[in-house]
Amino acid sequence: MWKLSLAFGFAATLTAGSASAELAIVSSQSDFVRLIAGKTLSRPLVKIEVSEDGSILGKGARWAVTGDWMWRDGFFCRSLYWGGLGLGYNCQEVRAHEGRVRFTSDRGTGDYADFKLN
Repeated sequence: MWKLSLAFGFAATLTAGSASAELAIVSSQSDFVRLIAGKTLSRPLVKIEVSEDGSILGKGARWAVTGDWMWRDGFFCRSLYWGGLGLGYNCQEVRAHEGRVRFTSDRGTGDYADFKLN
């Protein structure tokens, strides 16, 4: 069965993208907000908006994605729902470079997903 590969909390089998050495850690909330402001995070079958006000809205496959987020101790921490199913709370490391952003679950020690910023 295919699983949606979102580091926002979806269980996933992920394939490695570009080398993470070129991706710089986003360490502050203000830098994160500048990065995502007015942008859509996208990857195949996924389009999400992470708003400055702490909300997450979008679509993953055919189902709605909703949630909320806060910045805590240098990490993007979020609660997420996909098609009404609660995916729980998770704090994630954020890295970015040239229109790409990577979220790595479990404070940078878990699975990751790369998104384009459109």
